[in-house]
Amino acid sequence: MNGAENPDVTVAAATRVWARIGLLSFGGPAAQIGLMHKEIVESRGWLSEKQFLNATGFCMLLPGPEAMQIATYAGWRLHGVFGGLIAGSLFVLPGALVILLLAALYLSFGAVPAVNAIFVGVQAAVISIVIGALLGLSKRALKGAMAWMLAVFGFLALFAMNLPFPLVILCAAALGAVSARSERETFTEPVSLKSNLAFTIVIWLCIWGAPLALLWLFDPGGILLQIGLFFSKLAVVTFGGAYAVLAYMSQQVVTDFGWLSAAQMMDGLGLAETTPGPLILVTEFVGFVAGFGAGSWGLGLAAAVLTLWVTFVPCFLWIFAAAPYVEWIAAQPRLKGALDGITAAVVGVIANLSLWFALHVLFGEVRQVDVSWASPWVPELTSMDVVAIALTAVSLAMYFIAKRPLLQVLSICAALALGINLAGL
Repeated sequence: MNGAENPDVTVAAATRVWARIGLLSFGGPAAQIGLMHKEIVESRGWLSEKQFLNATGFCMLLPGPEAMQIATYAGWRLHGVFGGLIAGSLFVLPGALVILLLAALYLSFGAVPAVNAIFVGVQAAVISIVIGALLGLSKRALKGAMAWMLAVFGFLALFAMNLPFPLVILCAAALGAVSARSERETFTEPVSLKSNLAFTIVIWLCIWGAPLALLWLFDPGGILLQIGLFFSKLAVVTFGGAYAVLAYMSQQVVTDFGWLSAAQMMDGLGLAETTPGPLILVTEFVGFVAGFGAGSWGLGLAAAVLTLWVTFVPCFLWIFAAAPYVEWIAAQPRLKGALDGITAAVVGVIANLSLWFALHVLFGEVRQVDVSWASPWVPELTSMDVVAIALTAVSLAMYFIAKRPLLQVLSICAALALGINLAGL
C-alpha cells in the first residue's frame, strides 16, 4: 500500500533530509518531534500542521519509539512504503552505529573520561533543544481549557503519581472523545482505504520473525534466540517510548538473565541518552554486551544486529498497516476527539520526560520521594553539577538569544565540555 506520493519531492532530496534528522535527533522524543516538525512542516511543508498532530497523537497509541514512527509515516506519505523504510531506517541507523562503536570501545577500555565529558556537553545542549520543542508543541496542540487540563493531567500522572502510561493515554482519549464536537469533518484523504491490511500484516510478521525461526531451527538453545525472543516481547509492550519499560527491562536483563551488571546497564543508558536516535537503542547495547559476554566479538555483533531487527521491524509493521487510516480516524468526531485528547496529554508526557532528563543532567543524584498520594522526582541539591549547569546556561543563550543552529550549539557545548575536562576542571 503506497502513501499519497508527492512528485515535487524526489527520493534523493527526502533521503538527505531524513539523514540530517537522524544525525541530529538527540534529546529523546521531545526534541526529536520538535526537530521533525521544524524540518518537515515548517521548513518544507511535507505535512500540514493538522497531519503532523494527527500522526503524533496516533503514534503515541502504538508500541515503540513514537518519533521514529512519525518519521516513517511522513516518509510513507511522500514516497509510499519505500519512502517510509528510508525515513524510519535513517532515523535509527546513525544512532545505532554510534552505539555500536561506543559499546565496542566500552568493552575494550571501560568508561573513557574524554568521551564522558563530551556527553556532558551534548546533554547540556539537549536541554535547550527539549525546552524549545516543548514550547513549540504546546503552542500548536493546546487549544482550549480541556487541552490544557489534559496536558497538566499527563504531566502530573507520570511525574508525581507514577501512573502507567497506557492508563494515562486511555483516560485522555476517553475524555477527548466525550468532549468532542458532534460535527463530522469532510474526509478528503486521497489514500484509498481499500488496502490489503491482512497481506501487509502477514508480510511484516514474516519479516519480523524470520531470524527467530532460523535460530529456532539451527540453535534452539542459544543465547541469540533468548535475546531475540525477549526483545521481540519488549517491542510489543513498549508503549510511551523506552522510559515506560526501562525499569522492567533493567530488572530482567540484570537480575533474571544476568546478561550484564547493574553498572553496565546504567552506563548503557547513559550512552543511549546522549547519542542520536531513540532511547530504546539501549537494547542494542544490552544485546551487544550479552552476546560478547556469552562468546565473542562476533556473537556480540550478531546479538546487536538481531536486537535492532526485532526492536524496530515491528514499528514498520504498525505504521504500514495503520497509516492509510490515520486521516480517516481524524475525520470521525469521536475518534478525532480521542486523538486530540491524546495529543494534549502528550504535551504533559513530554514535559515530564523533559524535566526528568534535565534533573538527571544537572544533578548527580535524583530520587523519587513519597509525599501523600504523590511520588515526585526530587534532586539531591548537594549533588548539583556546576559544569553541567554552566554549559546549559551557554546552550540556552546560544539557542534562544543568539538563535544559533542546532548543530552549532551541540558542537560548541561538546567542545567546551571536552576543554574543561582536559584542563582538569
